[in-house]
Amino acid sequence: MKKIICAALAILFIAAIAYAGEKAPQKVYDLANSKLAKYGTDSQVVKAVAVENSKGKSIAQIKDMDKKWIATPGIADYMKELMTSECSKHLIKIKNSAPYLAEIFLTDNQGANVCQTDKTSDYWQGDEKKFTESFKGGEGAVFVDEVKFDESTQEQLVHVSVPVKDEVKTIGALIFGVQISKVQ
Repeated sequence: MKKIICAALAILFIAAIAYAGEKAPQKVYDLANSKLAKYGTDSQVVKAVAVENSKGKSIAQIKDMDKKWIATPGIADYMKELMTSECSKHLIKIKNSAPYLAEIFLTDNQGANVCQTDKTSDYWQGDEKKFTESFKGGEGAVFVDEVKFDESTQEQLVHVSVPVKDEVKTIGALIFGVQISKVQ
């Protein structure tokens, strides 16, 4: 029995490594441009981003929080707030509705986290492709990143980012961690 379990784990590990750094399969792009893109106009998602954007945080404040976030082991109270808000509860329902979703997080118009299902490895996404390619300077676009090992979930994932749109204007980004092996 131990040999079977070890062999199964080895196969899963090799399969996960095989995807690392590669382009995601077409089924992920299809999912991104259909079902996941629709969540970018979800009323609760749009409202949460609009409220956060109205706070007018400076990029210096965001970067200070990012440094604090990265340096904090475990989950501090200020992190819990982003994982227990009404917005995060809504994202958790979305996550639980699909077995391929490992994590979801929502950012404002500068790439700072608004709410999330799980602790992210950093607070500010504004310097990463998963934000910049989806926000596109306010133009908005669906973005599917390369397959990578994700530190926060400890799994091989592809990040799919969709623009959050308040009607036609892009106001933030919604980022999904998608487990390729579970996408049908």
